[in-house]
Amino acid sequence: MKLFLKADRCYTEKCAIERRAYPPGQHGQGRSKFSEYGNQLREKQKVKRIYGVLERQFRLTFKEAERQKGVTGELLLSRLESRLDTMVYKIGFAGSRSEARQLVLHRHFTVNGKPVRIPSYIVNPGDVIEVREKSRKTDRIVRAVEAVDRRGVPSWIELDKNALKATVKGKPERAELTLPITEQLIVELYSK
Repeated sequence: MKLFLKADRCYTEKCAIERRAYPPGQHGQGRSKFSEYGNQLREKQKVKRIYGVLERQFRLTFKEAERQKGVTGELLLSRLESRLDTMVYKIGFAGSRSEARQLVLHRHFTVNGKPVRIPSYIVNPGDVIEVREKSRKTDRIVRAVEAVDRRGVPSWIELDKNALKATVKGKPERAELTLPITEQLIVELYSK
């Protein structure tokens, strides 16, 4: 399945999934049938891989979503989408989520005027994410901002491309998330 982990390559015909939609090797095209548990586990692993989160952090995020009032699966995805590294990727300041994570770790961004170097920092509505003055000419950021029009910016984020600044207008809703995720399978897995 196409997870868009390789930045611009996933949007071209060079994408590996576009060329071959099955695993490599002699047994790649064999029949694969999974149990109910297998499907739930694969869905969880897929979401972990998309967002670049390890098991313990994912479990803590799930427990936090479970504690809140509302639909647990939607709250989980909303919480994962509200992470700073994911926001930087969605805004278009980075080509991929892993690149966004590295840029955040290297203090290239500020949130409400303060430098933040924690990729799991939760961004709230009303927060302003901005590229630091020293980092405005960084090649990776400049290239990613040029490619923003191709990927698009979500409706809950307001982007000022010239100032390299974005304002978070609200929390992401499930209907606005276009990822092929069945969050109900993850909830069922953790409720066992």
